Amino acid sequence: MPRLNDFGEEETEEDLLEASRRRARRLWDGFLDFALQGNILEIAFGLILAATFTTLVSSFVSDILLPPLSVLLPLNKNLEEKFAVLHPGPNYDNQHGYNTLKRAQDDGAVVMAYGVFLNKLVNFMGIGFALYGIAGLYQWLSHDPIIKHTIKCRYCRKSINEKAKRCVNCTSWLDGREELFGYESRPQPDSSQST
Repeated sequence: MPRLNDFGEEETEEDLLEASRRRARRLWDGFLDFALQGNILEIAFGLILAATFTTLVSSFVSDILLPPLSVLLPLNKNLEEKFAVLHPGPNYDNQHGYNTLKRAQDDGAVVMAYGVFLNKLVNFMGIGFALYGIAGLYQWLSHDPIIKHTIKCRYCRKSINEKAKRCVNCTSWLDGREELFGYESRPQPDSSQST
């Protein structure tokens, strides 16, 4: 059965192929417009750098920082190899136990791998401090505020930017003009009264 176009005319095979090419080209052009936008490329670049930075800091913590810490503290092993056996497996040796976490897991023992958790916690802290240091250095070099320091509003006690002239939560002026012009401070809820 022949296919009819919008005007009631019969479409040829070439017309159908051309319409398909136009749709495919439009789809491809739309994808390129989306993928090559400045914001998308910046986000992709930032994610790649973040993944590389995370790998670098994780390696620093695992390979450089934790081994000397394991020697200084009486751990006798790398921190990530510390574990507690909650329920032993079938091949558990009561005299010596398991030597490694992998051996305990391979035997089917239920273990609490607290060393792995502590390793990841130190990794997290290392990445956090390193990012804070980089943000502080960037802010010092470019004077662009990445780290926004906050204070508590004297009226509503919620956190606001330290450079704010007015509280975004209770809209009171923070430069003292409410006291200067005789405005009373906003009433604070009394915790002793129940509603």
